[in-house]
Amino acid sequence: MSGDSIGWDDFQRVDIRAGTVVRVEAFPEARRPAWKPWVDFGELGVRRTSAQIADLYDAEALVGRQIVGVLNLPPKRIGPFVSEFLLTGFHTDAGVVITTVERPVPNGARLA
Repeated sequence: MSGDSIGWDDFQRVDIRAGTVVRVEAFPEARRPAWKPWVDFGELGVRRTSAQIADLYDAEALVGRQIVGVLNLPPKRIGPFVSEFLLTGFHTDAGVVITTVERPVPNGARLA
């Protein structure tokens, strides 16, 4: 087992949801190659973030993809930009691989 155990209540406090990327812009001010994706989380609205995923993903390839994000972290200022959610992914030697869903789910669906 890796790390310390947490209780079920702790896990349920993390608001992990699926959403569809609707827009992506370059983020030239970022220290490392990054995109600024806007993601539709259904009834929770469209939220934006900064993600260091440009090593593996072109902006055009991201639009329309469903991703997994954490929505209940506080906003974070990254240079001139405010990130409104955390795009989840896995660090690899080639770059960050984003977390996606196997099959389409409604935007805003919560991880069960």
